[in-house]
Amino acid sequence: MDPIQILLILLILFGAAFTVVFFMDVMKHKDEKVLGEGGQEIKGNLIINACIGAVTNFFDTVGIGSFAPTTFLFKTTKTVDIGVVPGTLNVAHTIPVVFMAWLYIGYVEIDALTLYLLIGSSVIGAWLGAGIVAKFNRRTIVGVVGASLIVVALIMFLRTPASGLLIGLEGSTFMSGPGIVRWNTAEAATLGLTGVRLVIGVIGFFILGALMTAGVGLYSPAMALVFMLGLAQPAAFPIMMGACAFLMSVAGIKFVREGKYARKQSLAIALAGLPGVWLAFNFFRHLSGNINQLIYVVVTVVTITGIMMLMEYFKTGKSA
Repeated sequence: MDPIQILLILLILFGAAFTVVFFMDVMKHKDEKVLGEGGQEIKGNLIINACIGAVTNFFDTVGIGSFAPTTFLFKTTKTVDIGVVPGTLNVAHTIPVVFMAWLYIGYVEIDALTLYLLIGSSVIGAWLGAGIVAKFNRRTIVGVVGASLIVVALIMFLRTPASGLLIGLEGSTFMSGPGIVRWNTAEAATLGLTGVRLVIGVIGFFILGALMTAGVGLYSPAMALVFMLGLAQPAAFPIMMGACAFLMSVAGIKFVREGKYARKQSLAIALAGLPGVWLAFNFFRHLSGNINQLIYVVVTVVTITGIMMLMEYFKTGKSA
């Protein structure tokens, strides 16, 4: 059997196991009150949470990430108690993430060995690295990763035609037009990693998986790393989403069994997130026809994420 098909089957099994556990728990507590911020009962429907699910999972599918905007919207709408936000984030977004991983792994062409190793190393990093990362100062991790993302975003931008235009260089297409730093066409189009680059990728994704346990999101640094290693740009999506899908399926079951999540809000977000993923996936397929647009989107996302991390770093420093 094709190795990609095997991975898709494993993905379905993990996702199905989570879905069964999740739905059974929601049905078991179907008469439970819907509680918002401060444990106050929310009367009425869950349309707000459904809208949150559709919007955040749309942007998650194009690589923006869903945890940060969802947390922001929870705080703004006061629809989820702060004490169960971590569990709600993991549970609510697991089914949409499994769906988007299934779409991208089956659609984006990538070397199977590279896909397996990078996803596997991130999963192992999340489990084995949890104890190690837990001993680190989270503020230091956030500061270092934030600064690194800003540097990577700058390097990525310097390789685009727009950077060349800033200093008067001519050229208008991504593969032929020069930036201040030129892309190597063959490297930019590769579908798999070998040798030293593969080793760097495995180590890098192991670290990124471990950093997830410290609250550092995977998407932005994963995209940056994939780009810097010379993989074809769309390859970042099946890698990072595949890693998160497997991780969240397991972590989500744990949160469900512990009951530390908002049940009905999570269900609304999960169900509304599915059409959001589908719409965004079709948007991505249209976008991928012009790789410049994708690069600029990623540079923007990575820059914003880096700035947010640095703001958190300096804020926690002042409050310490």
